Amino acid sequence: MFQIGFNTSTRNIVIACLLLSTITFGVYFKTASHEFLNYDDAEYVTENPHVVSGITGSNIFWAFTTSHSANWHPITWISHMLDVQIYGMNPRGHHITNVIIHTVNSVLLLLLLLRFSGALWQSLFVAALFALHPLHVESVAWIAERKDVLSAFFCFLTLLFYGEYSRNLKPAFYILAFLSFMLGLMSKPMLVTLPVIMLLVDLWPLDRYRYARDDQCLRHLFGRFLSLVKEKIPFFLLSVLSAIVTFLAQALDNSVVSPHDIDFNIRTINIVISYVKYIVKTIFPHNLAVYYPYPTSFQIWMIFVSFTILIIVTTLVIRFGREYPYLPMGWFWFLFTLVPVIGLIQVGSQSMADRYSYIPLVGLFIMVAWGIPDLTRGLKHRNSLLTFFASAIIFISAILTWQQLDYWRDSTSLFKHALQVTTDNDVAHYTLGLALFHKGDLDGAIKEFQETLIITPDFKGANIVLEKAIALKNISNQSE
Repeated sequence: MFQIGFNTSTRNIVIACLLLSTITFGVYFKTASHEFLNYDDAEYVTENPHVVSGITGSNIFWAFTTSHSANWHPITWISHMLDVQIYGMNPRGHHITNVIIHTVNSVLLLLLLLRFSGALWQSLFVAALFALHPLHVESVAWIAERKDVLSAFFCFLTLLFYGEYSRNLKPAFYILAFLSFMLGLMSKPMLVTLPVIMLLVDLWPLDRYRYARDDQCLRHLFGRFLSLVKEKIPFFLLSVLSAIVTFLAQALDNSVVSPHDIDFNIRTINIVISYVKYIVKTIFPHNLAVYYPYPTSFQIWMIFVSFTILIIVTTLVIRFGREYPYLPMGWFWFLFTLVPVIGLIQVGSQSMADRYSYIPLVGLFIMVAWGIPDLTRGLKHRNSLLTFFASAIIFISAILTWQQLDYWRDSTSLFKHALQVTTDNDVAHYTLGLALFHKGDLDGAIKEFQETLIITPDFKGANIVLEKAIALKNISNQSE
């Protein structure tokens, strides 16, 4: 499974990597002219004294011992400090770092899938969608989401090292995989489900269940599964440790929403609907927003349709999993990598977030990249049609991403767009109000704070800043 395909020359691989990296960097370089945002960027960079003073011994110690921003991610903090050390407080450099890491991630994903499967074109299609899908704009264009691109880098690196270990069982690759996983968790703890993904990769494309499956004995198959789980015990233990540390950090920061704040039934329904919304936004990336308010109620038909879709797809991928193992691998990759942020433990007040899809969508892309060619076997002019539609999808994705990047140029543009595509968005009104307030647009700020309080009357921050804006406006009127 690890051999490069017969028709895959080194020259083609190099061309594919250069083409992918050039297009990805070219599209996202637009962010070089973007500003810092007033939404988390201050907490992560501009108003964080440990970051703005750059790389120092005390700052590195702080990075490893703090639960600031409701997370323990020292590698992310150090990366921001390094940016300040290199670029100062010019947002251009901080944005370019995100773009570079995202570009490297895209190439790494291409090489990872190619190394595993030997299928250049399917691997390139997945990597190009990962690089250029509009849902990934938030992870790259938002400086505070450095943790997304960093954790994905270590995720793909872990899987690459793990694949090499599974090929020759050399302890050095196992150790490298473990260290990469550790660095990934220290970038963003969302990677806690990566050991499960390693078990899925064992199914496809590594095919490590092959001999037990061929034996047609469930006892042998289960035994093989247990041996593969046992092999990953250190990874699972590290995940458990990271989950405990993360929960404690978020509890200390009061980021974990009490079960009494959001009804359990509402949370459960939102989980089911959110899974389907991610799929819908993958296929039709429309009305993307930096913040999606938590719904207070759901339509019955939406609950029924969402639940039915999840059950049908899960049943089908299991039913055809033996013949097409990439289907359960891709589907459960998508489901499991979203588990930490899907709302089982509610952190924050958002119902979902585009940034959460950064790694999970790889699973869906794999299902499409390998599934469509199998589905169209025997079709006349199949290769030409597949090439045309794949190119069209990637081109459209690049155009939509280019357009979506415009909304991220500054806080005002970002939250005005969020208000255009969502309803009852108190956070968007409030944050837009802050942006207008700092620009000196007191009338606009007052209007937004008032809208915030109409939606959420007990929004303390909005009340405080509204009073301040009204006082400043009165002073200004008197001076005139």
